Parts: sequence; structure tokens; C-alpha cells
Amino acid sequence: MTQPAHICCPAHDPCPHHLNAAQASANRDRAGAIDGVDREMIDACLDQRGISRRAILAASAGAAMFVRGGASPALAHAAGRTMAALPAGRLHELPSTPQTVKIGAMDPATPVVLEIESGDIVHYPNTWVNWANEAKFGMAFAERESIRKRYPAGPYSLVGPVAVKGAEPGDVIECRMVRLKPIAWGWNSTPRGMGALPDAFDQPYLHYLRMDAERRYADFAEGVRIPLSPIQAVMAVQPAGDKPVSGILSGRYGGNISLRDLTEGTSLFLGVEVAGGRLWTGDSHAAQGDGVVDQTAIETAMEDLRIQYILHKKVPIATPVAETHDSWIVLAYGDTVDQALAASIRQMIGWLSGATGLTGQDVYALASIAGSFRITQYANQTGSVYTSSPRKAVHGVLPKAIFDAARLAQISRSLRPGA
Repeated sequence: MTQPAHICCPAHDPCPHHLNAAQASANRDRAGAIDGVDREMIDACLDQRGISRRAILAASAGAAMFVRGGASPALAHAAGRTMAALPAGRLHELPSTPQTVKIGAMDPATPVVLEIESGDIVHYPNTWVNWANEAKFGMAFAERESIRKRYPAGPYSLVGPVAVKGAEPGDVIECRMVRLKPIAWGWNSTPRGMGALPDAFDQPYLHYLRMDAERRYADFAEGVRIPLSPIQAVMAVQPAGDKPVSGILSGRYGGNISLRDLTEGTSLFLGVEVAGGRLWTGDSHAAQGDGVVDQTAIETAMEDLRIQYILHKKVPIATPVAETHDSWIVLAYGDTVDQALAASIRQMIGWLSGATGLTGQDVYALASIAGSFRITQYANQTGSVYTSSPRKAVHGVLPKAIFDAARLAQISRSLRPGA
């Protein structure tokens, strides 16, 4: 097993708090550790973002997330609400290299590139854009096409797999999004035959965008400014089976989820299908709408990506579930939108009735009264260079505000029984 990752202090380059032991570990694939908390470093990180550590600590014990991986306003907001408190472990660095990135598919034969303990944070610096980092700002559509056709399994530069010690089928891995800072540019594109309206336009489309220095927005055109809300569109454990699975696909294991709500401070729960979980991520989006109707968002990469992985034992979920500061979200998939919608409702009923003791019909009623069911991803491809096409996806959103503290605790414990 190789581990081309190392453990370091966040938010400094070079890192003044890096231990000598970690520096000396280069001959062991750059592995090291820091177990203490440097409060001066934390305060400096927070001050740069206008956040008071004391105020965060007073707001919620969930602020423990800030001791590793860097802080952000979104995390501060989440910590003051109902996200569960999760102590952080070590911080590992996993760079994108030819040894740690697979293009297009999640291959079960790929050796684990990093093994971590539950609660550890993985820092993915300078991830790759699609097609093995070959896409460049300003590149013409025709030039990109020759690159795109070299990767029939799919375009995504997938980093992994990361194994969590002790993870077994029947468990759940919580993926908490600690830091999401995109690079300075991205694009939106639609080849002919792709998207929800594959025959609507005679010419393919390609539009480049630049982000501001603080990664708050991108100017689309004169008088049109897009607020940035970065996500990782592909989040997955390794699907069961001995064959590679395209990152374009999605299912219980995650995959091409493209959930616009999965921003900093949120969590995604994925059911483990193979030992160690073997986590993959890729396909960074700087901003995205529900449905992703022209097939792409603001496609980009991450300058600074940090994800905490927490293992929860013996948690039976049949589909990916997400938690934001104000909602619970259930994702489901189908060959049609009708199938995906029905699956999302059924999964919400099954999970929440078991978690709360409410009857299935009660949860069905709550979904109708207070829930919102949205198209996560829609495509109607009539032509593609890839061997796979995305499934229709619907996510059901139920607001936390309708539940009291006791009910919210029940729901959280259904996913985090040992927390």
C-alpha cells in the first residue's frame, strides 16, 4: 500500500508549524502528524476571514471542526446551528499526481493511496480539472474535443481511493466538507447532442469565466455576476463489484451526485460497499443550478479542498443522505424523473420513519406539507463520446425548522449512532 500523502498544518505555505518529524518522514511517502491544537494559528486563520474563535466556541461545540483544515464563514454559520459536533483527527495531504488520480472511472483494482482513521481530514491541494488536467483557460472547443475523446470512461479527474480504517459494508462514512476554494477560472460548455435540450442549438457552446481573488463571484457577462458556491460534484465510495464504474454514474454509493447544497460545512453520508470504503472525489464546480440542464456548471478545480471522513458503524441507509445547516436531503436516481422522484420519497419515508418513530404515512404527509423535491440532475443525451450517461436524479429536502431539538437529535443519531 502506498501513501503519497503527508500531514501538515493548514493554511500556511510553507508551514511554520510543521513538525521536524513530519519533515523527516519524506522517505516514508511524506507522512507525518500533528496532534496538538495551535490556537494562535487558528486565530490567524479566522482573523483573515473576519471570524472570532471565541464567538464560534460560544455558539456551538461543533466549532471543533475549526481546529483542523482551515475555517470559513460557511462553517461558522453551520457550527452555530444544528450540525453535530465532530472532533477532528489528523490532517493528511493528498496531492493530485499521476499516481493518485484516475481519469473517468473508479477502478476497484487501484491500490489505496491513503489510509486514515475515522475523523481525520484529507487536504487535497491543487486538484486537477477534467481530462487529466489537460483543459486550459481559453482553449478552443475543437482543441478540447480531441482531448475529450481520449477519455471514453468519462472526463473526471478522480482523486483516490482513500481508505478509512475499520469501514465495512453496512457502515456509513460521513463526508464533511471543511474547505472548498476553487482555482481562479472555470468554464461552462455544451457539445451538440448533450444536456436537457440536445437538439436545441446548431453549434456547441463554450464559455470561460474568471473568479475574483477572494473566490466570491465570477462575472459571466457585462451586468451578469454569478455568486460562487463551490461543491465537489463527484463524491463516492467504491461500488461493490470487480469492474471499474464510470464517475458519470451514480447510486447508493454516491458518484456523480452534483448536489448544489453540498457546500462548506455540510455533510454527505455514503453507505460503505467494500472494506475501507475507498473514497473518491472529483469534478469540482464553482457554482451550479439544480438540474445542471446544459450538462455543465462552472467546471473548475480546487486550489484548496479539505474533507473530513467520519465512520459510523452499522447504519443502514439505502441512498446518499446530506445534512446542511437548515435541511436534511435525500438523493435518489432513476431512468426517468418519475422514477427518481418516487424513489426519493420512498427513501425519505423509510429513513425518517425509522429514525423518528413516526409512521410512514406521517412522513409522507410531512414531505408533502413541508418538503421540496428538486431535480438534481437532468440530461437527455442523444450523442456522447463517453460510454456512460448520467441517470436522472431528484433530491428531497426537508427543513430542520419543523422539528424540535429532540426530534433533530433522533434524526442525527440514526446516522451517527455512536456520536
